[in-house]
Amino acid sequence: MKRTTSSLWVTQFLAVWVTLSPCSLVPLSFAEPPAAKGKRPVTRGDLEMVERLLAARKEYQATLEALRAYYIGAGDMERGRWAEEELVQYHRINKYPFRLELVVPPPTLQGDKNVPEANELYRQAMKFKDRGYGQDYIDNQHRAELLLQQLLTNYPQSDKISDAAYQLGDIYENKPFRQYDHAAIYFERCFQWNPKTHFDARLRAARLYERYQSERGHALEIYREIITHETDPKRVEEAQRKVTELSKKK
Repeated sequence: MKRTTSSLWVTQFLAVWVTLSPCSLVPLSFAEPPAAKGKRPVTRGDLEMVERLLAARKEYQATLEALRAYYIGAGDMERGRWAEEELVQYHRINKYPFRLELVVPPPTLQGDKNVPEANELYRQAMKFKDRGYGQDYIDNQHRAELLLQQLLTNYPQSDKISDAAYQLGDIYENKPFRQYDHAAIYFERCFQWNPKTHFDARLRAARLYERYQSERGHALEIYREIITHETDPKRVEEAQRKVTELSKKK
């Protein structure tokens, strides 16, 4: 029974992964330094190491995929299974960004085209996101993350990039990631790429910057933006209250 369940999991997981080209499996290095006020300063000393880490992850994954394909093609199913199982475990690991500017697309993207391939990636991602319980839930969050990241990497001109950014923010904020800085910047990208988004991305970004990132100044800017840009009365009410509270603490 364990083998059957494992085989089914591998089949479902690899259906998302091995059909993607290796270049789409790891986010590109965007190398645009964060410019928003209030962001905590970063040094340049780790830049080269993080770039090497991202390249090593990509190479490791591509090599496992190549080994799996080779062994299956050669009829060596046992070694093919080894490669599959190691690949699955690699995908289950939470991979930290370390340098957000290397893995998060810049705020200047303009997604204004209806791209069917991007629409399909988004649809597939939403079939996995927030589904299941226990380990199945965690695996599905990873699947959704990877599909949404592929959308941003391959189709930056798509009108789905803002929605994809919001969903990534939600994924990174919650289990199994809990990467609050990663989540906050994707919520920002949501309304930067589409200022008229219907999602509560501004509110969620502001909350994260206030609560977890100790960047109250930046949170205050976003709360003020909610007051001037949004019409939802509950969001505006919370933003007004927060502006008053944070202004007193300055």
